[in-house]
Amino acid sequence: MVNRIDELAAMAAETTNALNPLMGGINREEMLGAVAMMLRQTTTNPKATMKFAGRMTQENIEILLGKSERKADPKDRRFKDPAWTHNPFYKRGLQTYLAMQDNLNEWVGDLAMGEIEHARAQFIMGMVTDALAPTNTLVGNPAARKKAIDSGGLSLVKGLKNAYNDLTKNGGMPSQVDKRPFEVGKNLATTPGQIVWKNEILELIQYAPMTDKVHRIPFLIIPPQINKFYANDLTPMVSIVQFLLAHNFQPFIVSWRNPTKEHADWGLTDYVDALVQSTDVIRNITGSAKINIAGACSGGITTASFASLLASAGDKRINAICMFVCVLDPQKDDSDLGQIVSERSLEIARRYSRSKGVLDGESLARMFAWMRPNDLVWNYVVNNYLLGEDPPPYDLLFWNNDTTKLPAQLHSDYLDMGMQQPFSNPGEVEIAGHVCDLTKVTADMFIVAGITDHITPWKACYRTTKLTGSENIEFILSNSGHLQSLLNPPMNPKAKYFKNPDTSLSAEAWADGAEEVKASWWPRWAEWLSERSGALRAAPKTLGSDAFPPLYASPGKYVFD
Repeated sequence: MVNRIDELAAMAAETTNALNPLMGGINREEMLGAVAMMLRQTTTNPKATMKFAGRMTQENIEILLGKSERKADPKDRRFKDPAWTHNPFYKRGLQTYLAMQDNLNEWVGDLAMGEIEHARAQFIMGMVTDALAPTNTLVGNPAARKKAIDSGGLSLVKGLKNAYNDLTKNGGMPSQVDKRPFEVGKNLATTPGQIVWKNEILELIQYAPMTDKVHRIPFLIIPPQINKFYANDLTPMVSIVQFLLAHNFQPFIVSWRNPTKEHADWGLTDYVDALVQSTDVIRNITGSAKINIAGACSGGITTASFASLLASAGDKRINAICMFVCVLDPQKDDSDLGQIVSERSLEIARRYSRSKGVLDGESLARMFAWMRPNDLVWNYVVNNYLLGEDPPPYDLLFWNNDTTKLPAQLHSDYLDMGMQQPFSNPGEVEIAGHVCDLTKVTADMFIVAGITDHITPWKACYRTTKLTGSENIEFILSNSGHLQSLLNPPMNPKAKYFKNPDTSLSAEAWADGAEEVKASWWPRWAEWLSERSGALRAAPKTLGSDAFPPLYASPGKYVFD
């Protein structure tokens, strides 16, 4: 069971809630339209339907006669049980399912549709075939049947209880995490620090030094607005904040407020202005004219907007920039989501969030779950309901399920950026109160992407190397998914990354010439950052300053909203 829990945690951790500029949600109306179009094709294009029926009939005969050679992908965790290989009943059931899945996908491919309609039809058909997997039923799941027999039916009773709890307390979605062991401020986000400044939008946390000396230039972390900040400070073992403190840096971090509908008019301009004020405070507290900054995922979009605004004003306070799993130049082919959204669906999403005042984080989490239903829905149906097991008590999943909202205006601004692409069209698009031009941003950059990240694919992240005016860019390709690429501390035995100093190459050429390093990228990052953080000096005895005295202890108050 430990292996099962580890698998569930790893799968869900690969897919954390995130936001990119094309994020408008999956529009129900257009998805239903794609279903209707598929149904019409069964009558208007009978040749494709008859071809599908003929293939399925022939395959079913071969399966019944035991002549089929179909096997599950060895990487497909659903069919690991030996029964799928050795039991004739389960083996034939598996082969029938695989044949149906492949032939339905071919049928969709043969339909006469436009590109976006095809993408939507394939997305829907994938959801349907995933739902029809035999492992999702008690009869078709040998592990669940064995568990029911061995437990005298108690596993089914526990499964019914879990299902009832999810229906009444989790919006009908299967729970991904056992939240009971975790409490923010008690065993998560525990690094000592103080709130040294706040406004309506954010709290600014300064962390207490852990060393006698610190680098002169401070470091500000700008998290995504759709997530809470403490992914950077989960537990001491994986805390980015504690790693920075141990290496003589002066970290500050933004804790965004979780908005309500009364904050619907907060837009990107307001968030960037709050960052300008925050960096003024940091410079006052530390006495440093310069500051290093980092942004992750959609926080990287805010970071880039902030850097562009300062550059347009000739303000040189930013010394170096780190960008983590962030896409600034989104293209429709980057992801499955990009291929099924349209300007119309984005406008529908804009109107929806305006009507509510916010884009709800729970809705976004559901959308992500249905983008990868095998990993994030059906695995938990099997674990929680059919096997009667509790979901894993995993700190990263607790954070991922601690959802936040986006103000309607900020959501609208992000949608505009996805359509107008200001970062790849310098000098043409106005954002955050200025005409965006990243070519004026000349600070050194350190960029990290994840090799299996499907939310912000690494090749899309790599395009950032071509957008700025920086002459010194280091690109690191970590060996995991979206957030796990970042939470990759030195003690991780599986850690590795790829590097290639020549970022003038295309993404494919960069990868072909990249060197594999079997270690965490954190030490390399610390080395890079230390070279850009100034000389060491005595660590401050107290936090804050006369002008900005500490208000209250971290993790602050906004994190509990």
